[in-house]
Amino acid sequence: MKRIIALLAALLIIPLMTQPASAQSNYRIKPGDVVRVEVLEDSSLNRDTLVLPDGRISLPMAGTVSAGGQTLDQLRSSIRTQLAPNFASEPTVHVALSQLAPRTAAVAAAPATDTIYILGEVNNPGAVELEEGTTLLQALAAVGGFSRFAATKRIQLRRTDSSRVERIYNVNYQDILQGKTSIGTTVLASGDVIIVPQRRLFE
Repeated sequence: MKRIIALLAALLIIPLMTQPASAQSNYRIKPGDVVRVEVLEDSSLNRDTLVLPDGRISLPMAGTVSAGGQTLDQLRSSIRTQLAPNFASEPTVHVALSQLAPRTAAVAAAPATDTIYILGEVNNPGAVELEEGTTLLQALAAVGGFSRFAATKRIQLRRTDSSRVERIYNVNYQDILQGKTSIGTTVLASGDVIIVPQRRLFE
């Protein structure tokens, strides 16, 4: 009975012992990883070596070896091949993963933008990409404000809805400054057109 229990215990332990080795054998080496290289015939070559950004490592007597994208077995074979001319017989090389590359911080997603068209008497007219949620006043500031010929009392905001119907909103910049209207806080939508006409002769 004891022999049966011992046999069952051994059968349970063996897969656990071999699992890390199996995981390492399937792992593809990445830049930033550290691999342990050991050469049985010359312990002076034993070392931990960093995989450089171009995917290569450097070893004495072997020179530069491509490691990125390779499995540990493939890297072991490459190192053995490049070391072989320095030995009377092919050397015995062991390669293991010593340290994984540090995880890089996730790149923040770029904010969503709307394309707004600002025409007429502004300092930088044209199509501009503005973050979603940009208001009318913020858009005018983004293009550098008005030119000295701007008719700021006759600004137009033109918006086409989903039915392809254009709506025109008249904007008096002076009323915005004086707090008479809240239209300056209107959130723009992609495709909106802002027109700043030229001031008339006696305007």
